[in-house]
Amino acid sequence: MSDLFATAGAAQSGHRPLADRLRPKTLAEVTGQPHLTGADGAITRMIASGSLGSMIFWGPPGTGKTTVARLLAGDTDLAFDQISAIFSGVADLKKVFETARARRMGGRQTLLFVDEIHRFNRAQQDSFLPVMEDGTIVLVGATTENPSFELNAALLSRARVLTFKPHDEESLESLLIRAEEETGKTLPLEADARLSLLRMADGDGRAVLTLAEEVWRAAREGEVFDTEALVNVVQRRAPVYDKGQDGHYNLISALHKAVRGSDPDAALYYLCRMFDAGEDPLFLGRRLVRMASEDIGLADPQALVIANAAKDAYDFLGSPEGELALAEACVYLATAPKSNAVYKAYKSAMRAAKEGGSLLPPKHILNAPTKLMKAEGYNEGYRYDHDEPDAFSGQDYFPEAMGRKTFYDPPERGFERDLRKRLDFWARLRKERGGKG
Repeated sequence: MSDLFATAGAAQSGHRPLADRLRPKTLAEVTGQPHLTGADGAITRMIASGSLGSMIFWGPPGTGKTTVARLLAGDTDLAFDQISAIFSGVADLKKVFETARARRMGGRQTLLFVDEIHRFNRAQQDSFLPVMEDGTIVLVGATTENPSFELNAALLSRARVLTFKPHDEESLESLLIRAEEETGKTLPLEADARLSLLRMADGDGRAVLTLAEEVWRAAREGEVFDTEALVNVVQRRAPVYDKGQDGHYNLISALHKAVRGSDPDAALYYLCRMFDAGEDPLFLGRRLVRMASEDIGLADPQALVIANAAKDAYDFLGSPEGELALAEACVYLATAPKSNAVYKAYKSAMRAAKEGGSLLPPKHILNAPTKLMKAEGYNEGYRYDHDEPDAFSGQDYFPEAMGRKTFYDPPERGFERDLRKRLDFWARLRKERGGKG
C-alpha cells in the first residue's frame, strides 16, 4: 500500500509544471540576477546585515520576483503573506494588516508580498505607509511597470527599488539544462532550433520552461525538430531582436532617423518591424511624442497633438487595433516640416539658466505688494502690454546683469515661417520704442 501511495505521489509530482518543479529552494539557486542574489548581490548583503527593509521588485515577468520574495522570508524567519493587487481590495488589506499586527504582538514580523502592486490606486498605496513605518510588515512589492510613474512618492521613499533583469541566453540555457536533468531527457532540438527557443522566451525563465514542455509533449520517438518545425509546434515566432540588446536600440534609432529624414515609407517599415518583434507599442508611442517635440516642434504644432492622440488611442484600443493610430502618427511626423529650433533654444536657455541662476529679474517687471518693495523700485516703470500699440511694449525682461539673449531662432519652414515674421516685427518695434533689440 505504501508503494502505491509513493507511486501515485511521484505521478502527481511528474504532472507539476517544470517551472514549479525547478523553483529555487535557496537564493544561491536563483539564476539570472547575480547583481541581487549573487555572492556580492544587494539582497545577499541585506540578509547578511541582519536588517531587511521594504523593497519594490521591478522587472519583466518570469525573472524570479515572487520566488526571491518567498526565499527572503525563509532566510530571515519572517512570516510570509502574499496578495495580488488585481484580486485584492481595501477589505483584504485590512485583514492582512490585522493578522500582521497580531503576529507582531507575538514577536514575529511579516513579509507581505504584493504582486502587481502598481494596480493599487493612490489611496490603497497610502494604506501601506503606517504598517511599514511601525514595523508591522516588511513590504515587498512586485511590478512590471516603472515605479517612478506608477507608485506614490511616499511609498517609494520608504522602499528600496531593486531591478530584476530579463534572463540572458546563458541564464535561459542553464534553465534548460536543469530541466533536462530533472526530466532525464534531452530536449529534441537541433542547435539552431534550441537557440530559437531561447529567443522565443524573450528573457522570461517561466516561458522557456513552458516552451520546453511543449516540445517534449509534441516530439515523437526519435524526432528532432529544426527551427521551422519548432515554430510550427509551439506556434510562436522568435522575436526579430532582443528588446534588451542592440537590436532594440538599432531599430528605434532607425525609426527616429527615418522620421527626421522625412521618409514615411522607411519610418513605417521600421515601426512595423518593431510591432512584429513584440515591442511595447506604448514605448513606440512615447518615442513618437519625443520626435514630435525634438524634430518638428513649432514647424507644425499639430505634430505633438497628433502624436499624443495616437498614444492615447493605443492606450484606449489596445493591440492590434490601436497600432494603426501609431502608424498614422508615424506617417504624419515623417511628412511634417522639420525644425529643431525649439529643441536648440531649450538647451541654450538651460545652459544660460544654470550659469545665471542667481540673477534677479529686472525690478520693473516684479510686483510690489508691500510699501517697502514699492519704495525699492519694484514695478516702477512697468508698461502693461495690452495698453500699448500692437499690444507690445518692447520692454526688456532679462536680468539687467545678463543682457538680452536670443535662444529661439525659427527657420523659414512650416508654421515657423509665420513665427519668424512675428519675431522680426517685434524686434523692429523694440528698437523703435527704446527697448533693447
